[in-house]
Amino acid sequence: MPKRNGSSKKIVFFFPSFASSEATAPLGILAVATPLIRAGYQVVLIDSTITPNYKKRVLEEVRDAVCLGISLVTGPMIRETVEIATAVKEWDPDFPIVLGGWHPSLLPDQTLRAACVDYVVRGQGEDVFLELVQHLQSNAAVDLIPGIGFKRDGRLIFTSERPLKPLVEMPPKAYHIADFDAYERGCGKRWAMYTSSLACPFNCAYCTNAGVYGRKWNALPSEQFVEETVDLTRRYRLEMLWVVDDNFMVDLDRARGIAEGLVRAGSQFKWSVQATTNMVARLSREDLALLRRAGLHQICQGVDSGSPKVLQLMGKTFQDFDQIYESAARCLSANIRPSFNIIFAFPGEGPKERRETIEFMMDVCRRFPGAEFWTNIFTPYPGSPIMKHVEELGIEIPTTLEGWADYFPRYTTLPWLKGKEHARLQTTRDYLRIAFDRIPIAADKRDPITRIAQKAISLPARWRLDHDVYKYPVELWLNKKLNQRLGIARSSKPAVDAKRLAATPGEAAC
Repeated sequence: MPKRNGSSKKIVFFFPSFASSEATAPLGILAVATPLIRAGYQVVLIDSTITPNYKKRVLEEVRDAVCLGISLVTGPMIRETVEIATAVKEWDPDFPIVLGGWHPSLLPDQTLRAACVDYVVRGQGEDVFLELVQHLQSNAAVDLIPGIGFKRDGRLIFTSERPLKPLVEMPPKAYHIADFDAYERGCGKRWAMYTSSLACPFNCAYCTNAGVYGRKWNALPSEQFVEETVDLTRRYRLEMLWVVDDNFMVDLDRARGIAEGLVRAGSQFKWSVQATTNMVARLSREDLALLRRAGLHQICQGVDSGSPKVLQLMGKTFQDFDQIYESAARCLSANIRPSFNIIFAFPGEGPKERRETIEFMMDVCRRFPGAEFWTNIFTPYPGSPIMKHVEELGIEIPTTLEGWADYFPRYTTLPWLKGKEHARLQTTRDYLRIAFDRIPIAADKRDPITRIAQKAISLPARWRLDHDVYKYPVELWLNKKLNQRLGIARSSKPAVDAKRLAATPGEAAC
């Protein structure tokens, strides 16, 4: 076990970039920071999205720290994680590096095998990380701390599982350590993520949620939601909250209580939620009108496919298309934007099912102007039910932490989706992005001329989608030029959409 300076009370957190234009404070780190701060530790947060020369800054800060903590999800965030952890190890091979978050929780063995990783924290990290830090500071053995993995004499050792705590027993998150001014400069909006419930009672084949939280939904009471969000938004002048619950609408009485409380408190912020469509469809028009008065302006719903066959394969037998249409109609009647997620190329989807999905999307967007879709290409993630079948599907799973950096829909193909078919689907998705208006989190910086030009190219884009014709994609070229004119060229950093960190597969469509 590495020997540390027992007098140090400093903990450094690094958060690898997950979004180039829609970044905000990392919720996981804010959660584990609170117990540390209450115990008298100094917490330093370095987010590479908003920190120039972030590697130099990390190497400066760790010189008098107890350890470095890094929170991450599967995908491109791993690249910067390995970069920073390796640089720290080159400076001091014995300096403790701790990884937490979804990826280490779902693949603790493989993560811990990486040469640059000393410890992993599995599941909820608030209590675990504080105990680990205290043991590192005092050079005590960590064998009896539940919920961690560590190395000793070349062996990987994992302690017992730590039971999940109800959300109501967890401490409030340390939003005060976040630099919201810096995030606003990059995004154009002051916003934050907030959690009011954990888990989802359903178990869709592609979803990793049950792998970390199980399926027992638990939530904060409506009074606590109101008190915390009103204070949070006023204290930090936030105009929007993304409520990252996996299924916000499970308890309708709680949702109504939250809305009533926010109205009584005179709240001024906008907020968005995620919920399954069958839950949203239970809301009456009066419920939605109340939620809108309380500031709710968007409900994101996992439709996932326009093919009944594919929905059956996904295990989504709890929703039907009548519910989807009714949800869109009711939301828009209350001036709440319905956002729907689609996953293309799920195992069993062929050209016929894919065409059904595109036609469904076009129908919804035309019948309900203001509805929007977010599309993704299927990727089996650790912890999801379908991950058990990846070998028979012919998918090669990375065998190292570093290998997962490119395991993301923007960079991978599938055994049944490659070559011309893969390229055609990507082109289809590009046309879906420009066919209908969508509203990103980041501020819309387009000038009137660009808006008019992009509106004009949306019309031929819709024709192409209707007729399944994508040869000579001049509209995509024009849209690229318009974005370059605004300086919206893609960042050199691999960007993971902000919504993906909220358990929503993320890339915008229509």
